[in-house]
Amino acid sequence: MDDEHYMQIALDLARTVAGQTSPNPPVGAVVVKNGAILGFGAHLKAGEDHAEVHALRMAGDRANDATIYVTLEPCSHHGRTPPCADLIIEKGISRVVIAATDPNAKVAGRGIEKIRRAGIEVEQGIMEKEANAVNAVFFHYIQTKTPYVTMKTAVSLDGKTATHTGDSKWVTGEAARLDVHQYRHTHDAILVGVQTVIADNPSLTTRFPNGGKNPLRIILDTSLRTPLDANVLNDGKAETWVFSGKDVSEEALEPYKKKKGVTVHRLDKLNIEDILQFLGDQGIMSLFVEGGATVNGSFLESGCINQLVTYMAPKLIGGQNAPTSIAGNGFSTMKDTQEMDILYVTMLDNDVKIVAEPRKDDSHVYRNN
Repeated sequence: MDDEHYMQIALDLARTVAGQTSPNPPVGAVVVKNGAILGFGAHLKAGEDHAEVHALRMAGDRANDATIYVTLEPCSHHGRTPPCADLIIEKGISRVVIAATDPNAKVAGRGIEKIRRAGIEVEQGIMEKEANAVNAVFFHYIQTKTPYVTMKTAVSLDGKTATHTGDSKWVTGEAARLDVHQYRHTHDAILVGVQTVIADNPSLTTRFPNGGKNPLRIILDTSLRTPLDANVLNDGKAETWVFSGKDVSEEALEPYKKKKGVTVHRLDKLNIEDILQFLGDQGIMSLFVEGGATVNGSFLESGCINQLVTYMAPKLIGGQNAPTSIAGNGFSTMKDTQEMDILYVTMLDNDVKIVAEPRKDDSHVYRNN
């Protein structure tokens, strides 16, 4: 077996915990000796043992003179848990294979340097592209201090999100809708506009047969029109933040203050950049945008979309006044439009799922293969 084989196992472990380790990255580790896997693990939750700890604990004394495969550079600093680099040295590991280095300033090569100074062989960059894809959210947050934004749309073949009467249940089938809940489960927060709350009264929770992690719910509501009987204000299933304009009066705020788990944040302007900066300051690493056309248009015009997930149903709706997924002013010329790179296309029963990201330099593209 070669290095890529064992690193693939470590990457698969990391993918299984994506979305539940925030604000830490999802990491997988595998300990191997003489062609046998002695231990493996993943970082399950912030504040708990890292992937290397789980793998080395399972390997026990057999870890001496073994190789450990890690999807992200081992930490070298004392945080909520001890440094993994120290544990690797202590356990007598003879070789460390690392997929990606950590951009976090607290790590940033220090883990590798410490391990090498201990006389341990270090191999870097094995399946780095795949590891970057697994850690795209974490890397974006560390480098920008704002959440990684995934926008979701569901459209017919002719690009409509509803009929001209506003009927939108359902554009896509059950498999596509279940897939959306997976995204909710793996994101820190979900965002919609107030018009979606008024029209649909959504819960914005994760609904799997065996449960799931509910994201923080965010409502953009300049004039504070969110109905006081809305599900997001009353069901107690997740925390809800409402962003309003600065001109909303204290009197208007009062009934919202009485809602348990609901907070209204008044900002000078409800522009996307300021909202993302605010969320980043609160430690929100990933944001799932399920807004209507107006909210989607604001995100497009702000240039703040990191990933677009489109579900396309084999239906034709038609109608000049039937809504599309993105409104706003749009771009004036074709040369100004936002070009996208399609990462992959797959079928969910009869619906097509397309995942794309804004086109950028090849050196910065994180691709899922």
